[in-house]
Amino acid sequence: MKIHLIGIGGIGVSALAQFYLSKGHEVSGSDLVASEITELLEKKGIKIIIGNSAENISEDLDLVVHSPAVKADNPEHKKAKEFGIKTQSYPEALGELTKEYYTIAVAGAHGKSTTTAMIALVLTKAGLDPTVIVGTKLKEFSNSNFRAGKSKFLVIEACEYDSSFLCYSPKIIVVTNIDKEHLDYFKTFAKVKKAFKDFIVRLPEDGFLVFNKDDKYPPKLGKTKFKTFGHSLKQKDAKIIKNILKIPGQHNVSNAMAALQVANILAIPEKITLKALSEFKGTWRRFEIKQGVAGSKKITVISDYAHHPNEILATLKATREKYPTKKIWCVFQPHQHQRTYYLFKDFVKVFKNIDIDKIIITDIYDVAGRETKKINEEVSSELLVKKIKKENVIYVSFDAVENFVKENIRSGDILIIMGAGDIYNLVSKF
Repeated sequence: MKIHLIGIGGIGVSALAQFYLSKGHEVSGSDLVASEITELLEKKGIKIIIGNSAENISEDLDLVVHSPAVKADNPEHKKAKEFGIKTQSYPEALGELTKEYYTIAVAGAHGKSTTTAMIALVLTKAGLDPTVIVGTKLKEFSNSNFRAGKSKFLVIEACEYDSSFLCYSPKIIVVTNIDKEHLDYFKTFAKVKKAFKDFIVRLPEDGFLVFNKDDKYPPKLGKTKFKTFGHSLKQKDAKIIKNILKIPGQHNVSNAMAALQVANILAIPEKITLKALSEFKGTWRRFEIKQGVAGSKKITVISDYAHHPNEILATLKATREKYPTKKIWCVFQPHQHQRTYYLFKDFVKVFKNIDIDKIIITDIYDVAGRETKKINEEVSSELLVKKIKKENVIYVSFDAVENFVKENIRSGDILIIMGAGDIYNLVSKF
């Protein structure tokens, strides 16, 4: 088959592209900008086109898959429809695959990627040879977000945005937590909770729900079989996991406990599970620690994807836990005007109360196709800093932030570069 993917640089779409390539299909894709992801795909033999154009769609294509962010007026999407080529969104295409495998789907507002990665590595260590589609790159998968397996098992990250996960047909669902996320789509928290309920009832009679008992969520739905997990250190397993994990934070203990419960369902010996979790090196842009320099000053740089207030709180608390006596800097790029608008008070509360020495909030990263002019005019990083009202929390423009940090940071300090947008490019500057 000849398959073209629109928005191929997306973390999910890019993994699906690699799946198609592993099955011997001829794969191409387009995206608006080049990135680490598109470079990775190009090295693997996928034809990458930067920019969207109707000319990228040829009549001999068998399938066109598009990112959920791609709208109906996209020139490639329109041309595929004109030619009568089968078109699917990423969730629809992935949904077809989930019916062919014993699928383990990891959902939740926070911790999806890390938990998916942990489960994937446990299954791999146990010899179950899973196929994996995850929303981050893993060192264990040759710095990729995809692993081609030969068994019946498929491990996927299942996002709630746009109710995408309702396309999937899993045998095991893991829910890490439920939170006020993607309110630009859902509008209310009640609709978020309903979407998760609708997802869980898709489980077959022989399916399993694994959910976080520390979260405010109903423990049982109908006849669904379930297992719970949590991070309370009163539990024997949680104490063991905290001691063996290389990555810090109570949230990661919780993620690992979820992986342990999935392993129990699949009858994987605990010895194998704990060994896999102890060897887990962490994931791309999830508390990724690097040694850096600011001019002649040696510093520690942490790259982190956190962009929701609760993720930011968990990451910053874990940083202070790991470096109790160090001076900690945080450069944060808010992700999307809509998220900043809907969660404005939560952002203010987190940054007002967290124990971090210097917090720099830079310009908001706009997400194509998911912003509105009205909200863009109502919210800004400058306004956020003004409402936080703390001397150690300041606004610095994106263009000026590199020089500001290099001039003011000191040797031995910790620098967290945080956000889900293009802020990760700043990491390479140090």
